[in-house]
Amino acid sequence: MTNPQSATSMPLQSLAELMLSVAGESVSLVKRTAPERAMKLKRQEEWKIYLEFLKILFNLADRLSVLHVPIKDQPQFMDGLEDHVTSQLKHVLQPAFESGSDQMEIVLTIGTAVAESRQIYEPYRFLVTEDSPAKNDMMKDFGRRIADLAGVPGNTHMAAAATLCVSAAVPAIQAILDGRALPDTSIGKPSQPGPNTAQSSMQGTTGTDIKLISVMSTVTGEEIETRWGLHPRFRQDLKPDETQQLTKLMNRVAKILGERYAAVAFSDEWTSWHRAGHA
Repeated sequence: MTNPQSATSMPLQSLAELMLSVAGESVSLVKRTAPERAMKLKRQEEWKIYLEFLKILFNLADRLSVLHVPIKDQPQFMDGLEDHVTSQLKHVLQPAFESGSDQMEIVLTIGTAVAESRQIYEPYRFLVTEDSPAKNDMMKDFGRRIADLAGVPGNTHMAAAATLCVSAAVPAIQAILDGRALPDTSIGKPSQPGPNTAQSSMQGTTGTDIKLISVMSTVTGEEIETRWGLHPRFRQDLKPDETQQLTKLMNRVAKILGERYAAVAFSDEWTSWHRAGHA
């Protein structure tokens, strides 16, 4: 493993803090979609969910970094990110360890998570900044994995919440890599999971900016499909008349955006979908 301080000039510490915070907050959010099951979750089960969020965040950081880091430096960048995440996790877990105890288990755990991240998510080939069938498939697969790990396979609310949490992290990762400043409260201390849990005690608001409504258009051959969706918790909070009004409005929005997307997609200036995976 490389020295975290010399791996690259990119803000690896900020990325590590962001990933740990988002993972911790996401665990809390997905638990709220199945409160009865959440009360029965064991600490080891929460820890596995926490690690699954870290796996896909490593994957997304990897995909986004290829747009900012020279190819020859990208492996070193990812090694540095792994080291920073490990270091941050050691720090927040320090109170749970006895004095002088060996923390190599954390190093091995993060190393395993990175390896499994590549094995599980790397086969999906897409450019992370664009919507594509492959990207949607990976997100759906991730949502199903979270629901399975939580012991509620097929729970669409939990799967959707998990996907939205991860999607909301992409702009933040992009901002860090771009060197753009985030709001003062957007990056706080990393969440502090115990040795066998992923408790979310994040300070600040990292990971709490969740997309409530999304609209997406996809092209398959000569067919254009435009659809919209609501965050499951947002849908539950709406009154019937509010749901009806919102549905009517969003159907109009989807129609307008779908027609515009179709006009662009089949224009002479339209370029082919670009596919990019890990460097």
